[in-house]
Amino acid sequence: MTTPRAIIFDFDGVLLDTEWAIFNSWVELYKREGCTLSVRDYADCLGAGYSRWDPAAHLESLTGKSYDWHAENAARQASIERVLATQTLMPGALELLIWCRANAIRMVVASSSSRRWVAGWLEHLKAEHFFERLFCRTDGFAVKPSPDLFIAAREFLELSASDCLVIEDSENGVFAARNAGIPCIAVPNRMTAGSDLSAATLQFPSLTDFLAFLQSAEG
Repeated sequence: MTTPRAIIFDFDGVLLDTEWAIFNSWVELYKREGCTLSVRDYADCLGAGYSRWDPAAHLESLTGKSYDWHAENAARQASIERVLATQTLMPGALELLIWCRANAIRMVVASSSSRRWVAGWLEHLKAEHFFERLFCRTDGFAVKPSPDLFIAAREFLELSASDCLVIEDSENGVFAARNAGIPCIAVPNRMTAGSDLSAATLQFPSLTDFLAFLQSAEG
């Protein structure tokens, strides 16, 4: 793998460990209703939002009940934000961003989450200035595994697919990058460690390890 001219970052699970907090908000709700939710059940949501599998609809099917989802989701959101407000960027992320900027590697984000979510947390983390542009679901793009977000990012960068690199953590994200024809590295986390990420070009245990790889290639 040659050093890319641009990196397209996923957000959730790559730059910030949001997925664990979101998943656990559902686990607590399921537990309250006498049900269980496993990572395996939830896996289709990772990188794709609830377009492929809806935990709310699944809970209703298990309990036979209907819920005030406006109230339930507001409560979940508050608990998620309390957890995430105490977190920093994923291990190695800041160092990677600084190194990319120092080496004139362009950076954008392509996420199946909303622009409000991604931009809000990047601002909270004081990391928004690293990225030229954000590409999000609420900008009108189909979520992963559709390649639309990555295609839009590459077209904005005006670079060939081979000059770009995607960083992903989920199976849906890896497939989206492959469908866009862009090389992809996978960096699994505690939510995606059991996922099939074999479609990625390379896998690394952390962004720290990926940065070490880039630095060794540079040297």
